[in-house]
Amino acid sequence: MSSPMHVRKAIHFASLRAKLAQQGKVGLALRLLLAAALAGFLLVFAARTLLVSSPAAPTSSSSSSSFSTSQRHQDHHHQDAAECANAKGTAAGVPLPVMEALVHYTTSNVTPQQTADEIGVSLRVLQRRAPCNFLVFGLGHDSPMWAALNHGGRTVFLEEDASWIATVRSTHPALESYHVAYDTVLTDADALLELRDHPACVAQPDLASAAEASCRLALKGLPQVFHEVEWDLIMVDAPTGWTPQAPGRMGAIYTAGMAARARRPGDGPTDVFVHDVDRPVEDAFSKAFLCEGYLAEQVGRIRHFVIPSHREKDGTPFCP
Repeated sequence: MSSPMHVRKAIHFASLRAKLAQQGKVGLALRLLLAAALAGFLLVFAARTLLVSSPAAPTSSSSSSSFSTSQRHQDHHHQDAAECANAKGTAAGVPLPVMEALVHYTTSNVTPQQTADEIGVSLRVLQRRAPCNFLVFGLGHDSPMWAALNHGGRTVFLEEDASWIATVRSTHPALESYHVAYDTVLTDADALLELRDHPACVAQPDLASAAEASCRLALKGLPQVFHEVEWDLIMVDAPTGWTPQAPGRMGAIYTAGMAARARRPGDGPTDVFVHDVDRPVEDAFSKAFLCEGYLAEQVGRIRHFVIPSHREKDGTPFCP
């Protein structure tokens, strides 16, 4: 007799096959939407550049006629070369992340894991908060897009597969990514969910304290950048979680919530997004550890939580 967990997995695999069949129909439209969004960004960027630029007024003098046509062409050549050189790292040129994203999505047959409506949830927050500090659990086909939409900010990707990091770096060397190891498996999910009521996990001020208290959900071995930066946005779209021995996103969801609660007072709340909440683990753990009281929006398979810093007021409960 099949267990409820096995039945859920069978249903999920059937659903996954159906979703894959649908992806081929919407893939082209999504790629066009991404290209249009990035093109719109470029138009705004160009307009802003024109507004702040103050070109030198033309001057006339009798000595200007002494320059030959070839001399003027040579001067223009040197000026254009200088402008191209300066454009690589200044506001005068197209930002590198935007250039890479435009090329990637107009020449690639792959599309981001999220739908256009789901991307729109994070996009609206980025339009309001970017440039900002954006932490993403997962390195995928949508990574160039997130980096481009957060141009001028810092976008960091945490990935479980070291070989995949090397593959992505070969085509997108500007993306900042780090390898993270997970010590959980999906079959531990039910037992780990019970830690919602354990003081080692829900009565600690930050992730380091939770790890010292032996909370199994607290991720260890994270790169130093995780601890050094105050994160404005956190996206949980990894690690893998569709096979029994996959790490699952239990620890990533808990860790995202703890980073938000430990945010420096006065810096405002943290926007946390969890993708694939149609799956049992993402559904249960986001509600339990990010708290339904902090839920701001759900569109499709993505949930958006707005979590305030618990350091701003002593005695703030884990969930409101």
